[in-house]
Amino acid sequence: MNEQLKENKSNLIKWLIAITVSFAAVMELIDTSIVNVALTDMQGNLGATLSEIGWVVTGYAVANAIIIPLSAWLGDVFGRKRYFVFSLIGFTLSSILCGMATSLPMLVAARILQGLCGGGLLAKAQAVLFETFPREEQGQAQALFGIGVIVGPVIGPTLGGYLTDTLGWRWIFFINIPFGILAVLMAMLFLPSGDKPKKSSIDWIGILLLIVSIGSLQTMLEQGNQEDWFSSRLIVTLSISAAIGLILFIWHELTTERPAVNLRVLRHRSLAAGSFYSSILGMGLYGTTFAVPIFTQTILHFTAMQTGMLMLPGALASAAMMPIIGTISNKVEPRIMIGFGSVVTALVMFTMAGISPQSGTDSLFWPLLFRGAGSAFMFMSLSLASMSSVPKEEIPAASGFYNLTRQLGGSIGIAILTTVLDRREAFHRAVLVEHLSKYTPQAVERLNQMTAMFQMHSGDHASAVNQAMTMLNGIVNSQSAVLSFADLFWMVGIAFFVTI
Repeated sequence: MNEQLKENKSNLIKWLIAITVSFAAVMELIDTSIVNVALTDMQGNLGATLSEIGWVVTGYAVANAIIIPLSAWLGDVFGRKRYFVFSLIGFTLSSILCGMATSLPMLVAARILQGLCGGGLLAKAQAVLFETFPREEQGQAQALFGIGVIVGPVIGPTLGGYLTDTLGWRWIFFINIPFGILAVLMAMLFLPSGDKPKKSSIDWIGILLLIVSIGSLQTMLEQGNQEDWFSSRLIVTLSISAAIGLILFIWHELTTERPAVNLRVLRHRSLAAGSFYSSILGMGLYGTTFAVPIFTQTILHFTAMQTGMLMLPGALASAAMMPIIGTISNKVEPRIMIGFGSVVTALVMFTMAGISPQSGTDSLFWPLLFRGAGSAFMFMSLSLASMSSVPKEEIPAASGFYNLTRQLGGSIGIAILTTVLDRREAFHRAVLVEHLSKYTPQAVERLNQMTAMFQMHSGDHASAVNQAMTMLNGIVNSQSAVLSFADLFWMVGIAFFVTI
């Protein structure tokens, strides 16, 4: 009887640990996307330009990317529980600073601090799960974590839109206060405190090279499209510093005795291959999560709240599939589930390539629902396949690298897809304009019809012609934008098929 009670207590503690770290990871992931819908309000309130307010997003992303691979070393130096609790406290306090910001520099500085504290939560959360649960229970544990990773970025814009519209943009940060306090209390109560800090020399050179390389790369990806890529001196400089810094960083970390980032974990083939595919997964999933709201808001004229409600069922489908996949993960080969998820996602992307200006909620609901289910198969199975063979003592370093590749993949995907949208829209507009001339009977007839319609209301022929030309120009712009989104979805679908 006593043995049964001990076993039940042990199981309860394990799941309380899982809930605690997953809850912390969800907080961090929501904050990666919650600000996107509030940038316009921030811009007006703080008197910033569009390019300046973009640093609110860039600063957080850069800080996040830098700290994730360092999280294993920081956990060793300060103790895993102590570092996790410190990160939660820092994340909550920096959220308060963000909400209280009275100027753009203050807001960007607070967001950088928030990113530095938040980055430690994501990688450590997954590492704690792999260290806490035995192999046969990893499926259910990673399912709980996976729900947050997939649902968090989708919930962010919806929650951000609601808070901005009802209470103001500062509340997208203040909302973290009660949840942050709750997460700190849970971490202090439930996380094991047996680990002791390890005395270790600080790899200052490695840390500096990491900041230069990853910081330059992430900034280049965040700002590249806005700066017109390599026509900008800033982007050229960042690309050179990223390339040189990355080469020196890899060389230094592989040759130094006590590196800040243990790249030697990549000798495990499953982790190396999984991390590569993780970047592809990040490109496709986060890239399309970024693209769909742009389509609905610019082409279909949805509000931020309507867009969020459209995306929500897909996120809930992912959440519903996670426990199911966790249950069968010990019975089905992970690579089969990854392949199945890739095929489903690719087919969904091809379906979405048939969008039009008349596409509404009905034509997007089912593709997004199936996309959510397919992404759950990929995310869950890939985590298990990548790290299940890594020794327990190397899990923190492996988790940091794996999560970094997914985040960088998402940034690369968004940068590529944004550029594709701009370039393909310009291409399609040029093609469509070629067919709009006085030698094209259909175009002339359409213009005459619109002119006659406007002239009936105004009675002024010259004014009616101008109005008709403006309307025709709008139609061309709308069609070229729709065609560019179709190209984007085709590209993502092909990428998933190619990498299976």
